Amino acid sequence: MLDKPAVATLLSQRFANDKHTSLSQLPLPHTMSGAKKAASIIAASIKNNEKIAIVGDYDCDGVCSSAILDEFFCDIGYENYKVKIPNRFKDGYGLNESIVSELDVQLIITVDNGITAFEAANECKKRGIKLVITDHHMPLDELPLADALVDPQCKDNEFAFKEICGAQVAWYLVAALKDELGLVGYELGKFTDLLALAIIADMMELKDMNRVLVRAGLRQINSFARPCFSAIARLSGKESFAFKESFTFKESKAFKESFTFDDISFLITPLINSAGRMDDATVSFEFLRSGDLRCAEGLLAKISECNAVRKEREKELFELCAKSVSENDKVVVVWGEGWHEGVIGIVASRLARLYKRPAIVFSIDGQRAKGSARSVGKFDILALISSCESFLSSFGGHKGAAGLVAKPSKLVQLKTALNEACSNVDFNQISHDDLLGDIKADCVDSELMDIIDSFAPYGSKNPKPVFALRCALVVSVNTMGSEGLHLRLVLRADNRCFEAVYFNFEKRPAIGVRIDVLFILGRNYFRGQESLQLIIQEIL
Repeated sequence: MLDKPAVATLLSQRFANDKHTSLSQLPLPHTMSGAKKAASIIAASIKNNEKIAIVGDYDCDGVCSSAILDEFFCDIGYENYKVKIPNRFKDGYGLNESIVSELDVQLIITVDNGITAFEAANECKKRGIKLVITDHHMPLDELPLADALVDPQCKDNEFAFKEICGAQVAWYLVAALKDELGLVGYELGKFTDLLALAIIADMMELKDMNRVLVRAGLRQINSFARPCFSAIARLSGKESFAFKESFTFKESKAFKESFTFDDISFLITPLINSAGRMDDATVSFEFLRSGDLRCAEGLLAKISECNAVRKEREKELFELCAKSVSENDKVVVVWGEGWHEGVIGIVASRLARLYKRPAIVFSIDGQRAKGSARSVGKFDILALISSCESFLSSFGGHKGAAGLVAKPSKLVQLKTALNEACSNVDFNQISHDDLLGDIKADCVDSELMDIIDSFAPYGSKNPKPVFALRCALVVSVNTMGSEGLHLRLVLRADNRCFEAVYFNFEKRPAIGVRIDVLFILGRNYFRGQESLQLIIQEIL
């Protein structure tokens, strides 16, 4: 049975092996293999005023990566460049031959993509275009023929922390460029807000240097140095006074800690991602780079429309997919003709959470099935997919999330192979790897909440602690939400009453029964008042 000191000890043990625990301890730019060479090539192009193209990706990480490099070029006054954010529906993923042919440049720099862009690299060679690839995805056995390649996942890259996102690689490239160009006073810390968004959006491990950067990033977001965050605060009701048109927000205490770590996960990154999912990520890129509040608000209105459509499409597809899931399958694999590619990843995440097992959702377009995979707990979804590569045309990603392409005719065989590969895996055990243990009812208070908050940010490899409360008496049960999908309960344990919520509930307990619940402790804000509530994960 846990008490508060035991909770603090268990949470602190998650970071026992962290080597980088402050900004001053982060690995230096020269330790990122390839960064110095890449910086040398880019610096030479800048000095020769050559045409440069930055080619990003349409997700939050790719957009943030592009924004970092774009801002650096603006800061140093370099104008002979362009930014290309590929359109998910027109261009497909990453640098390809078609994009190379449309860019009239002498140097291409990829951010958050390119590690498998073999044909594009060959096309660059043909056209005499220099190519610098910066990426963080897993490489294949061979590498593209680039003039410089920066990817911590490459075997010969000895960077101290491998699990970083594309925006962090781009940031290290900027750090190397700062050294190469002799920009002694250039401030790299101003990019930590964009790094925090990208790290969380791309589900990077929230340990070691990632944890340091997200913590710093939240402070930078709450400085409101970028108009985009002021616009989101205004839209979401986070601000506590009327905005001024002039940006003097750093002087205002009313903005302090307006955004939380959860806001990055559940409010900001979904907005940034929505434009690329539903339309064109260039809108999100321009939003992050907005120079004034009025411009930011106009772009946010477009993004919000995309997000509203995204939610509607996601709901429709999730309900459709749920109908075809077999309880006997160890891995959820579903597909359909013409399903919206922009939401299959989110639907896969929801299916994985609901069924507590990995989920893969495919959208079929002619002779091509494009899939998005999501894992549960610590299970390595990329390794699973790799074991079935004979049924695939291509694949890539991370341990927790991956993308894959197959011929529609191979999907049945692929589903069978994936399930056979997991025949001996107990996903019920894996899905509860964030369960810290049973907690005493008299320990569930604001002091425990403060202890939990002190170990934020929570996410991949640092999940929010889940506790078990045993033999709690159900005092009241009410549905909430416009469609009645959620429950609000009052539970009593050891003569203490707790407010609880159960989102997308699977079981509705009867009043007067005693239940065991798995819960996350959270804060609830209502009419200016703060209270604690149990956020039920499961009724056992």
